Amino acid sequence: MLTRIRNGYLSRLAKTEVPYSILKVELLRVLKKNNYIANYVVSDDKRNVVIDLNDVRITKYVPSFRKISKPGQRIYVKNADIKRSRNGLGIFVLSTPKGVVTGYEAFALGVGGELLCEIF
Repeated sequence: MLTRIRNGYLSRLAKTEVPYSILKVELLRVLKKNNYIANYVVSDDKRNVVIDLNDVRITKYVPSFRKISKPGQRIYVKNADIKRSRNGLGIFVLSTPKGVVTGYEAFALGVGGELLCEIF
């Protein structure tokens, strides 16, 4: 999903579409909350999610996504091990028992979890 969003930004598309999953929708909620995407809409039959991207001509900023935890090697962090991303310019996204949250929110909640990706 992150690659599809990045490719959509690089090809200056207004929308992109990804298959539906609960984890993807939660990750999109975090991306929208932090203004990395404009909006997302889940289809009625829950097969696809249409993502509205920010207009690159206006923002002149293409976010970069780096997947950290992979199926072959899961990366887990404790609350004390959560660091700032790119000196505070980016965010880490974690899957915690409290849901999918940013690194700052996880630190404030006092929970750790699986480190999904870094967005900067």
